[in-house]
Amino acid sequence: MRYYSFQLVLLILILFSNVPLRAQTPDAAINHYEHGIKKVEKGDLDGAIEEFSRAIEISSHLVPAKSAKGNLWDMSNKFDKSSESESITVIDPFTANAYTNRGVVRYRVGDIDGAINDFSQALKINPGLAQAYQNRGAARRLKGDNSGALADYDRSIVLNQRLPESYNNRGTLRQDLGDTDGALADLNRAIVLSPRLAEAYYHRGYVRIDKLDWDGAVADFNRAIQLKPEMAWAYQGRGTARMNKGDLTAAIMDFTRVLEMDPNLLVAYANRGLALLLQGKDSEAEKDFEKYRSLAPDMKTDLEYRIELARKVRSMKLVGVH
Repeated sequence: MRYYSFQLVLLILILFSNVPLRAQTPDAAINHYEHGIKKVEKGDLDGAIEEFSRAIEISSHLVPAKSAKGNLWDMSNKFDKSSESESITVIDPFTANAYTNRGVVRYRVGDIDGAINDFSQALKINPGLAQAYQNRGAARRLKGDNSGALADYDRSIVLNQRLPESYNNRGTLRQDLGDTDGALADLNRAIVLSPRLAEAYYHRGYVRIDKLDWDGAVADFNRAIQLKPEMAWAYQGRGTARMNKGDLTAAIMDFTRVLEMDPNLLVAYANRGLALLLQGKDSEAEKDFEKYRSLAPDMKTDLEYRIELARKVRSMKLVGVH
């Protein structure tokens, strides 16, 4: 299975761009929120979850109160003790953002159900929060809920047509659903909005492989690698496109680079073996095939089919193994 890099949006700037929000939200909640952001940046994800949870607890205990000046947050009722109940009564964009950020961090630590719940809570408070739909779509996709993910991506784009992550994620989903034209359109849009989004080039490269556009695929993987040299799957994709172009030596170099970067990316053994086989280097190819068989025994039947196809291609002096 190909690697998918789902892009999630962490909300950082709202406190600094919205002065009334800072006036409405207690300093303690803001401090915990800001500490949560800093802990994410430092890689302390468990600590970030604790900070965002405390921010949610404090801000959710507030109850809106009317005054001559309009809505204020009445601290006299600050301990409602139902901060995370199904009926959130505080219509507060700060709390929605805190839920969204905690959801992103929970997603990163593998708590996908917790992430989906946090994004849903954020949307109960602020149904217009495009980032929460985009993030929930990524989490639902990981759970295998493609229809729910597509609906969330669609809604995110309706609300905000300038989120490159939503187009990137919807594009990869459309590709999996067989809509390569729709996928290409989405990934093109993501790149227009964010020309340095390496994942969008990487995903578009695989769409172009599906369309048998080998030159376009190589160009996209080149750009992805330029932007993010540590992306092993981009070398894997470029190697596949180069092999299909007949540039076997360059393809072998790419597959070798993949295995240097990530020895667990086992498909590179199979692909390098196929490229070697197409070059007539049967003994070297067999070493890679044996390695792949030993590490991925469930894929043995698929490998044998591909080996037979490569041999037929070689016998016809053609190169076109996908």
